[in-house]
Amino acid sequence: MLTYPDINPVAFELGFIKVHWYGLMYLAAFASAYLLATWRAKQPGSGWTTQQVSDLIFYGAMGVVIGGRMGYVLFYNFPQFLEDPLWLFRVWEGGMSFHGGLLGVLTAILIFCKIHKKSFFDVGDFGAPFVPLGLMFGRIGNFIGGELWGRVADPEHVPWAMVFPRADEFARHPSQLYQAGLEGFLLFVILWFYSSRPRPQKAVSAMFLIGYGVFRTIAEFFREPDAHIGFDMFGWMTRGQMLSLPMIVFGLILLIWAYRNGTNSGAKKA
Repeated sequence: MLTYPDINPVAFELGFIKVHWYGLMYLAAFASAYLLATWRAKQPGSGWTTQQVSDLIFYGAMGVVIGGRMGYVLFYNFPQFLEDPLWLFRVWEGGMSFHGGLLGVLTAILIFCKIHKKSFFDVGDFGAPFVPLGLMFGRIGNFIGGELWGRVADPEHVPWAMVFPRADEFARHPSQLYQAGLEGFLLFVILWFYSSRPRPQKAVSAMFLIGYGVFRTIAEFFREPDAHIGFDMFGWMTRGQMLSLPMIVFGLILLIWAYRNGTNSGAKKA
């Protein structure tokens, strides 16, 4: 059994301002997306300018923060919102949802497309490969904060299990790191190389939906369900798995549609 590295959630202080590790992880997420997107935009035939990339990252960041918070409130803790509506705005107390963030980003893309006269799926296919690294940083932030811990594990069979002080005295899976590796790094590698060649329009977006849905579903088997929710359908599915299932189904339909009816994107990627 490993000892949980109880890290101070505050990375450093600037006078009366406290800079939290979780905030730095968000900064790293948006910075990595901007750098990778800018690099691809500069490749011949990309069809993108650095100004468009800057605008896309800005709209995406707004979608992540607003959608992520609203999604957590609606999907995971709506009763608390009814009791205390102002809790929606107290983001420093924690509570962000990937699926809500995804809906927020999709809305942001629609706005971006209207302003820049781009196709929705052209933007989706261009931006999808940059998302997983942001998810990786986010899960690392969860680990540093000692939140969203995993299920109880037997240290004899899971020697890397650890006790999370904010949970209880039992050794648990560090499921935040599982998610960082699966939904983050591994999905990034898959999408980066898959999108390095011209693909039918919608295909890269579809691969993101399928990949995230599958990896999130796998990781949820090791993650402790939210205490106030527990298990949903059939008594073993978590809320995260239920929300990921439509992503997988829609992603498969979109992928089949892309290869049957789509034409290769004209943008060359490196």
